[in-house]
Amino acid sequence: LKMFSLGSWLPAWPGLAWGWALLDALLQGLVGACAVSVLCSLLKVYLYIQCLNNPERQAEKEAIRAQWWVLEPLHVVVLTGVLAMVGSRVAALVALEFSLRAVSTILSLGKGTHSSQLYLLCQYSLGCRVSCGLSFLLEGAPHGTCNLGLAAGLAGLLATYARRLARHICTLYELHSRERYCGVCILLLAAGHGIPQLLRRALAVTFAVADLAAVALINRDFLSTAEAVRFWTPLTICYTLLVIYMQDEPRQSSGRQPVYQTVLVRMGGLFILLLTVGRWTDILHILISLLGELWCLLRAGVMLQVCLRQ
Repeated sequence: LKMFSLGSWLPAWPGLAWGWALLDALLQGLVGACAVSVLCSLLKVYLYIQCLNNPERQAEKEAIRAQWWVLEPLHVVVLTGVLAMVGSRVAALVALEFSLRAVSTILSLGKGTHSSQLYLLCQYSLGCRVSCGLSFLLEGAPHGTCNLGLAAGLAGLLATYARRLARHICTLYELHSRERYCGVCILLLAAGHGIPQLLRRALAVTFAVADLAAVALINRDFLSTAEAVRFWTPLTICYTLLVIYMQDEPRQSSGRQPVYQTVLVRMGGLFILLLTVGRWTDILHILISLLGELWCLLRAGVMLQVCLRQ
């Protein structure tokens, strides 16, 4: 079966393995970036419809419509590069940290409270989870690059259609829903309120698979149980302190400053932790992850502001 592997067609040059690893990392990052793009597009559709149905939120509706559509491909490209540079170890740590924070937030808040804001905050974590899950599931597979190429093609197709849907809704939904002659707009008119539930189920499945993959990817670097305990003990303490901090921060806020402050605290905690039990590459990847988190929040700034006012 290995005769059909792409790597077997080329001579075994020293730099060839590094080249295939780089290609795999880029494809994994592309799949993760497309997943984030789909999430943002569907949230944009939901928030636009909610603002349109509320006469007091017309200014927010116009702010969502006025977003620069040309920046969407740039967002995918930048996020692909960031996710490709972040190692699977740090991606696993980011994924596990957000899982604990998300569960704590859901349990402490009422059902549906700030759910849209939580979806926006999990953008970068979702990209890390998808990349981490693919790295674990395709590890050692003879056709791993081909599988990643197919996954990237499918993810790109879904992201493109989701982006077109968001553009169609922000441009023509108001007219089509009133005239009742567009099937897509009529469907969203009847079932658009179910978008958060759809996202919640999809993210729950993605997070469950990625959490298992993250634990496995972290544990594979330990040669003994004692090494694993020396790593997991301070990590558990760090995560616990972060969750306590998130519980103590204000629930309601009129600006985005607390959101960025939370990102700095989370990444700062992981940075200090990895200074003691990590590697120098982990520290570099944490700094890259900080840039990725800030990039995602800046790109979704308008929608985040809408969620904060909701």
